[in-house]
Amino acid sequence: MSHRLMADTVTLRYEARVIAKDLSLGIRDGAFTAIVGPNACGKSTLLRALSRLLPPESGRIILDGKAISDLPTREVARRVGLLPQSPAAPDGVAVADLVARGRFPHQSLLRQWSPADEAAVGSAMEATGIADLAARPVAELSGGQRQRVWIAMALAQETPILLLDEPTTWLDIVHQVELLELLSELNRQGRTIVTVLHELNLAFRYASHLVAMRDGAIVAEGKPEQIVTEDLVREVFGLSALVMPDPLTGRPMVIPRGGAMDQPRGQSKQT
Repeated sequence: MSHRLMADTVTLRYEARVIAKDLSLGIRDGAFTAIVGPNACGKSTLLRALSRLLPPESGRIILDGKAISDLPTREVARRVGLLPQSPAAPDGVAVADLVARGRFPHQSLLRQWSPADEAAVGSAMEATGIADLAARPVAELSGGQRQRVWIAMALAQETPILLLDEPTTWLDIVHQVELLELLSELNRQGRTIVTVLHELNLAFRYASHLVAMRDGAIVAEGKPEQIVTEDLVREVFGLSALVMPDPLTGRPMVIPRGGAMDQPRGQSKQT
């Protein structure tokens, strides 16, 4: 399995706090990778490092055989797209203008706005269901609508590798499924997808490769159906749960134990 993008024994920190130490991970080319784990385990930090937003204290992020820190910024932006967590739009910017910013890495003194750019923006807006919002100020939109605008901007960038940090945040279940179906289609078309997800059952259903993290380390990685067990869920999340096949896909599905579900039928929990 080849890896265009990889972390090579990186140590990542924010000021005095070490988030991950000597962490290595190869992003599988052509895979739909989901990174899962409890809050503050290092998932988002790893994604920021892979996108060059966070330089490692030691080790290297490698893109196409070279240290990503040695590559020109515009060149990295043509190869790796990132949807960060909780992005902020400039004041007064309209939806179409924000999505169009995804085309900036493709611009230069010799190449200005083109029909290809226009088509990429239009396609991204149609795919995310925001075409009718094109003229609206981003600030006037709901949280779910804004999230879809940011996703459209990332799609308009048209990079072969796309990193998304909790892209289902603010989306209702219908739009969560629509987004993951869209990412699956992009993956089938050849794009490498890497996403941090909190919705475990959706991660298990859509990802072809799963990376489970805890305390800044990778606990397990592989196909969901090969690595997801009750022991893994307990080790990573501290959660007692039943793992069974999803009746629609056969992929793993987690059902938490405890609370009312542990009570015999017909009995209620006493307080």
